[in-house]
Amino acid sequence: MTRPILTTEAMVAAEQAAITAGTPEIDLMEKAGAALARAVHLMSPWRDVLLLAGPGNNGGDAYVAARHLAERGIGVRIAITGPAQSEAARWAAGQWHGETELLGDDTVPAHVLVDALFGTGLKRPLDEALAANLQRLADASQLVFACDLPSGVESDSGQLLSEIPKYDATVTFGALKPAHRLSPAMHRMGDVILADIGLGEVDSDWHEIAAPQLPPLDPTGHKYSRGLVHCLSGQMPGAIALSAHAAMRAGAGYVRISTSRMIDGLPSAIVQTEAADAIDDPRIGCLLIGPGMGDIPPLLTVALTKHHPLVIDADAIRHVGEPERLVGHDAILTPHEGELEALFGKIEGSKADRALIAAQRTQCVIVYKGPDTLVASPDGRLGFAPPAPAWLATAGSGDVLSGIIAAMRARGLEPFEAACAGVWLHGRAAERAGPAMIADDLVAAL
Repeated sequence: MTRPILTTEAMVAAEQAAITAGTPEIDLMEKAGAALARAVHLMSPWRDVLLLAGPGNNGGDAYVAARHLAERGIGVRIAITGPAQSEAARWAAGQWHGETELLGDDTVPAHVLVDALFGTGLKRPLDEALAANLQRLADASQLVFACDLPSGVESDSGQLLSEIPKYDATVTFGALKPAHRLSPAMHRMGDVILADIGLGEVDSDWHEIAAPQLPPLDPTGHKYSRGLVHCLSGQMPGAIALSAHAAMRAGAGYVRISTSRMIDGLPSAIVQTEAADAIDDPRIGCLLIGPGMGDIPPLLTVALTKHHPLVIDADAIRHVGEPERLVGHDAILTPHEGELEALFGKIEGSKADRALIAAQRTQCVIVYKGPDTLVASPDGRLGFAPPAPAWLATAGSGDVLSGIIAAMRARGLEPFEAACAGVWLHGRAAERAGPAMIADDLVAAL
């Protein structure tokens, strides 16, 4: 199931829509605090909890959570930065009859720490003394939770406004926020738990990429109807070999490589050809260019003169020249940070902003690779990859990804869906391959 991702503005609008439809704000807070308490209770073997409460609704969630934890017989203290300020937070504080203290240097740590100081609205660094106490208490705890977001994270960009501790889990409410899936913040959050607080179905063009709905195999089909991927080889044929092998393992019915010299070690099922007209085959479901291409710009020119769906990766991206050259082509581009900047120059804004601007300028789908891969469509849709293993940072893994995406496109998925499917499969295959994997192992894990 696809999970929506909401910016701060969109989250406020979703909550307001629920309130306007008849759900009191305190009911939303009650459900959020109860969900936070449930996560702490289920995940922690320790019976003492310190909650840090800020003055806003995040702090209100902490008061509710404290009440629910106390009802379960857990020893709870709340350390506050000051009185509750929002109406809902004041209501929550009024329902709490346990210990409350002012957060400071003399605050005693507990086995379990819950950070509910600041949530999605934070736009400035934490006060230095507050940040130091948060770090001190986290270092002294056995388990550290964040309420909605770790304090010191900018929700829409995933940037760290302050140095923050490493959290074991983050409990968020209603919808994921961009920072839950954007670097560097995502690497500090631990497990991200999404709790339903009664917002109903949330509509968003941004979502977390979910397991793909792959086209069923036609029992009367054949290799071409299942999808023909044609690959163009360049100066480093090992890269395109990885891509071709990945395309085959990802379910393409037929994979072919145009090459001037035979590539050793490929499965016999992958056809290698020197025929110049092979690229004109109308049965081609996707043409893949870029992996191992090297400095051969005419290869890209040839690919762009054909009318096949394209996956443009690696060296081919650097040979595009002007992004507008791609307008009108059915293409998926797979740049990492350096390749994106080489093609588009310096684009301002968050990674999400940059991905969408790139998609709009080219009118193509952009797979913006990295530890927080995004898939952007020209129509404004944005897919955020679920966390993938750090060991994907190895030579050839990007070539494998381009091959998987090409297979998805050749099998009939639309460009945005094909790219999202490829990203999801790539990450899950890496999990199966394990931390000692090389790119060849990633292909085998497909």
